Amino acid sequence: MDNLTHSLTGALIGQAGLKRKTGLAMPALIIGANLPDVDATCFFWLEGVEHLAFRRGITHGPIALLVLPLVLAGLLYGWDRWQARRGKRPDKRLPVHFGWLYGLSLIGCLTHPALDWLNVYGIRLLEPFSSRWFYGDVLFIIDVWLWVVMGVGLWLSLRREKRGGDWRAAARTTLGLCGLYLVANYAISMKDRADNAAFLETISSPPPLAFWERESIGVGGAGGFFIDGERVGNRPISACDLEAARAQSSQVDAFLFWSRAPVLDRLEDGRWQLSDARYYGVRDGRFSVDLPDGLCSEPGGN
Repeated sequence: MDNLTHSLTGALIGQAGLKRKTGLAMPALIIGANLPDVDATCFFWLEGVEHLAFRRGITHGPIALLVLPLVLAGLLYGWDRWQARRGKRPDKRLPVHFGWLYGLSLIGCLTHPALDWLNVYGIRLLEPFSSRWFYGDVLFIIDVWLWVVMGVGLWLSLRREKRGGDWRAAARTTLGLCGLYLVANYAISMKDRADNAAFLETISSPPPLAFWERESIGVGGAGGFFIDGERVGNRPISACDLEAARAQSSQVDAFLFWSRAPVLDRLEDGRWQLSDARYYGVRDGRFSVDLPDGLCSEPGGN
């Protein structure tokens, strides 16, 4: 999910009552909820589509989810001590307890893969022990309805706190409503899969706004992919030697490692291009890669 959703989740958990456990609890929860996305720094050294194979992997796996909160808790604890030595520690800040800082940082970090699992992009939950991708097919990667519910709920909680009301209840109710929303969307995806049982597998892709709808990506018997019943890709995957392509191009290797539904097209300019049925309409190069020359042929050709 997007980082605003991650941040709102951490903030609401704090407003539900956990922010009273220790000083700097809210930074621990909010930063922790975003911390696994430190892998986004890969854009500084990776090229093309190589980021697709790197993102949502090692920093989202079990080892990182234990180590990253420890690093965050240590930094926050050190920040508090540094401010105290310089006489700049805020008087209203609660005493800082390292154990609680680590626990809250851990809770924040754990919400991250739980939310990332919800969409069709995928996440490698077991990295580095396994590179298997996991997919929830529940929500679009940016869900404006969650933004609205969570944003209003957080605002009400902070407003009640300022006025001396029951601020915890507003946050807890909001989290409960979000939970029901997720359950409802999961049920919609399950129904979509059941309605498309004729396919070997169905990827139920939620759209950006109409959460009650699904773009059904079906896997056909010959390995082809169909979006809402219409085949995508104007050439069969078998028309190209993909193993040779992976050996020749790190871009192709990265793309196929990430791709859940690879489709092949022969473009008008003669190029052979791989894309993914989940993002078939995106033609800006973010989710597609050109194949090396000489590795593809038309059926019946040389």
